[in-house]
Amino acid sequence: MVIGNKIYFVSDLHLGAPALRNNRERELLFVDWLQSIRKDACMIFLMGDYFDFWFEYRKVVPKGFVRSLGLLAEICDSGIPVHFFTGNHDIWAFDYLPKEIGMIVHTETTVMEILGRKFFLSHGDDLGKKDFGYQLIKTFFHNRLAQWAFAKIHPDLSFRFAHHWSKKSRLAYKDKDHGFKGVEFEEQYEFAKSVLEKEHYDYFVFGHRHIILDEPLSDDCRLIILGDWIKHFSYGVFDGNTFTIQKIEEKKLKEYSLTV
Repeated sequence: MVIGNKIYFVSDLHLGAPALRNNRERELLFVDWLQSIRKDACMIFLMGDYFDFWFEYRKVVPKGFVRSLGLLAEICDSGIPVHFFTGNHDIWAFDYLPKEIGMIVHTETTVMEILGRKFFLSHGDDLGKKDFGYQLIKTFFHNRLAQWAFAKIHPDLSFRFAHHWSKKSRLAYKDKDHGFKGVEFEEQYEFAKSVLEKEHYDYFVFGHRHIILDEPLSDDCRLIILGDWIKHFSYGVFDGNTFTIQKIEEKKLKEYSLTV
């Protein structure tokens, strides 16, 4: 198979979200998109919250996602690297995704040179965040003892609890404005600016915020926030020279009974 020359970035699919009723349609659209980009992709980045909830027991993984994970495994087997960044919703990814699917899993911020450009890559949920409560919860979720204890709960109960928690997330409150209010209020923007003062990067690429943002940080550096596959159906493309944010065409969305 001939490997292409484009890098694709996508974030915040939240597959399986109990607050959403179109999980199957969104996964099928994502599979369609993967089939279309594999022709010219040389690398694919899933930038966090691919799943709305994910927890791997030693011998059990969550039900569903067969179509997309199967295709991702096929893409990995074909020689195209797929990088999976854990987000705040799928933080508990252990060895199943790398061993069974073949993806490269990142649990921390990663710096990488791609096609001659320097990238700072992260899901972005805790970058520059001043919320002590959130930091405390995330530290707890990373705790090995907490993970061990959660694994002792029967999956029927643990997933019921997780889905109840998810229903209280911002996905469930569509009438509440969590959108862009200006770069001066974006924690990811302030964080990237502070990092850039110490070291140069060509691109900062984040997810998490569910907004689309392409903002210059300097003459030769840009902040990219990728949007999502709930409202925007957006993704990033880097060809070695330019980085663009693109969207799934409305015609394609209608094929899967999805609207923006």
